[in-house]
Amino acid sequence: MSTQRCPLILMRQVLLPVALTALGAVAQAGSASSGTGNLPRTTPAVALNFAIQIDKYVFFRIGNGAWPTPGGTTSQVGFSLSPTIPAVPTTPANGNNTAVNWNGTAPPFAVTASGNVLPVEVRSNGGQVSVFATVTTALTSGSNTLPMNVISATSSDSALPAPTIPATGTGTSVNVTGGGTGTVNSLVTIRTANWTFAYDNSVSRTAGNYSGQLSFTASVP
Repeated sequence: MSTQRCPLILMRQVLLPVALTALGAVAQAGSASSGTGNLPRTTPAVALNFAIQIDKYVFFRIGNGAWPTPGGTTSQVGFSLSPTIPAVPTTPANGNNTAVNWNGTAPPFAVTASGNVLPVEVRSNGGQVSVFATVTTALTSGSNTLPMNVISATSSDSALPAPTIPATGTGTSVNVTGGGTGTVNSLVTIRTANWTFAYDNSVSRTAGNYSGQLSFTASVP
C-alpha cells in the first residue's frame, strides 16, 4: 500500500509530503529474412516484444503549494471563542471586580475562525484513494484536554470529501472519487477542493489556550 501523510495543526498546523513516479520500458526485437533465387518469396514476420512498468505514486497536500511541489510549511487553523452576556441594564466590560446584572445562565459563545479554509489536492495513479485523519497531538491547554472532534471539516467538492475527525487516535477513512480534469479513466485521480474547518461550541469548555495537531493521510492499495 502506498501512502502520503499530511499533518495539519489545529491552532498550529499542516505538513505535506510528496511521492514520485517512475516509468520504464524495455523492447526486444527479433529478425527474419526471405529467400532468394527462383524460389517463391514470402514476406518475413518480425516479432517485437514490449515490457512496460508504471510505478504507483500519491501526491497529497493540504495548505499552500501545488503540483508537483507542495509548499513544505505547516498550516495553522485558529478559533477564538468570546462569551456574550446580555447588555441590559449594564453593558459588561473587561476587567476585574466589574459588576453586571446577570442571571447566571451560561452565556453563548461567538466563534471567530482564522486560516480555517485550506486548499487540498490529491493526485494518484494507484487506483482507489482513501483519506483519513489521525490525532498526532492532543488538543490541550497543559492542564485540560479537549476531544479533537470538537473540530470538524467539510469539503467544497464531494469528490474529495473531508474525513471525520476522531476524538483521539485514527478516524475512519473516506474514498476520493477517481477521475478528474486531465485524467483518462477512473483509475487515475486528480482532485482539488477547499476544506473548511469549524469548532463546535455547543458544549461549555474550561477556559484556556488549547493547541493540538492533526495528520491527514492519503493511501492507495
